[in-house]
Amino acid sequence: MNSRRQSDEPAEHRRFAHYLQALQSVAAADEADLLAAVLRDEDTSMAVSAVSRHLDRRATELITDPAFTAWAQAMSRVIDQHDFLTTRLHEWRLLRTLALREPWAAEELTDASDWLQRTAVTTQIVTAPDVLRLLAERGRTRRVRNAAHHRLHHLKKPG
Repeated sequence: MNSRRQSDEPAEHRRFAHYLQALQSVAAADEADLLAAVLRDEDTSMAVSAVSRHLDRRATELITDPAFTAWAQAMSRVIDQHDFLTTRLHEWRLLRTLALREPWAAEELTDASDWLQRTAVTTQIVTAPDVLRLLAERGRTRRVRNAAHHRLHHLKKPG
């Protein structure tokens, strides 16, 4: 019964699930090669989606780790032909900058995608009041502005 359901499932769905599973358990030394193999899939949209999920998962794990920089450089060489992935990795680099409270430019943040702004205000990655204040005032969407106001309010509350 299970094999029949699998055969009814479109091939790209099976490959997507296989890629996600492989990417979940890939050794760091093999990660770039596996990403390159996934991106050679004939279904580019599916491949980019699988790689995007992987980048999001790994970037979240490494966001404040010193290994992030080398990892991001290695990934950028693999994804450089895919605009969406390149943009997403750039945004993860900006989130890292914000998380580590390194210097950043207001325009980088106000010009960033809805995804980046939403991630900055709805996760615990970014806690800097100046970032949250800017997004509360100039976030792209009402959702971002409200979430930033909420986070600021909770930062101001004593322990």
